[in-house]
Order: sequence, then C-alpha cells, then structure tokens
Amino acid sequence: MSDGPDAPPPRPLPPQEFARWYGAWEPLDPSSIAEFMDGFDRPWWIIGGWSIEAFTGVAREHQDMDVSILSSDAESFRLFLGDRYTPWNMDRSRLRPFDDRFRDVRPDSSLWIREHSRAPWILDVPFTPDTDGRWTNKRRPVHTAPLDDVTWVAPDGLRYLQPEIALMMKSRLAREKDRIDAAVTLPLLDLVQRRRLREYLEDVSPQHRWLEDL
Repeated sequence: MSDGPDAPPPRPLPPQEFARWYGAWEPLDPSSIAEFMDGFDRPWWIIGGWSIEAFTGVAREHQDMDVSILSSDAESFRLFLGDRYTPWNMDRSRLRPFDDRFRDVRPDSSLWIREHSRAPWILDVPFTPDTDGRWTNKRRPVHTAPLDDVTWVAPDGLRYLQPEIALMMKSRLAREKDRIDAAVTLPLLDLVQRRRLREYLEDVSPQHRWLEDL
C-alpha cells in the first residue's frame, strides 16, 4: 500500500480509539494561544476551524487548535519550546519526537505539542512551506504570496488564515464539518476571495461541488 504524497489520508479514528493510541486532547483556544506563543518572534497564524469561526462569527465545535508557522522556522519553534513542552512530528500518520535526535522534518508535516508523555496534547502546528520567505500553498506550490495577503488580523488581535485559503485546504477532504464550513462561509466571501477559491478549485479539482456556489 502506497504512503506517498498522493496516497489517500488514513482512516480517521473514533475519539476513544484515537485516545487509546495517541492520548487525549485538551486544546488551547483563541483566549489562551497568545500567551502560549508569547516570545516566539517568527510569524504564526491560526488556521482550520478557528479561522473559519473568526471570519463568520458562527460558533462551531473544535477538536483541536491549529496554528501554522513557516517550515523554515521549525527549528526556531523547537528552541522556543525548550524544556517546557515535548513536540512530536506527525508525518503521514507517523509520530516521532522532534528533538536533538530527530531534527529533520518535512515542510508539509506538522507538530503535536504536549508537556510530557502523560499530559494531553494542547496544540497542532502544521508547517506551511515557504519560498524565499513567502507563504507557499502546500497543495499547489506554484501559488506563493506574502503572508499579509493570505492572513488577516481579527479584532481579538490574533492573525488568522484568510477564509478562502482555509476552504482551499478543506476542499481536499470535504468532510461533513468542511461542507458545513463551506455552506456558512461561501456567502460571506467578497469578489476577490471568491475568485481566488474558484481559480484554485478549477485548477486542482474542476468537478468540485463547491464550484456550483461560486
């Protein structure tokens, strides 16, 4: 069975089975993430469901907190965490420590953060590839942009991924929660945001059902 970059994602585990294998999650949220990241002097921004909620104002359930950083800043983030937390590299369903022994990480993998082996996971940090410091779309690498063009700062002072970019990332799986996010978000996008999302979907998934709403 292939585990290459084009292989289908592994089957999601039910919550109890996930906890048995990996441990429980007690994620941070927008009210606590700023304090956690205080002192990290490289760019970071909130992605996933929290970025959708910040844009729409519509409350939704959240299984975790996703914060992204540029992949070139992975080592800086590891040093920032120091001995306070233990980061683990999640790469295609394989989990291993991210420490002095294992410092090489792929630019489209992620980190899971917890204090120690008996503590719950509190933060998921998917890396974003970068090209000469520019944000790079991990699904469509020809798409690069200054970070300010693909993120925005909300009234809470936190930086979030632009909603059309968040939907780009969600379109690959289009799970039930992603379909709900699209139904809530698409009517609120402006013309530029709709054009961005439409161009992306027409390029990578020309039969995608969301195109009917764009």
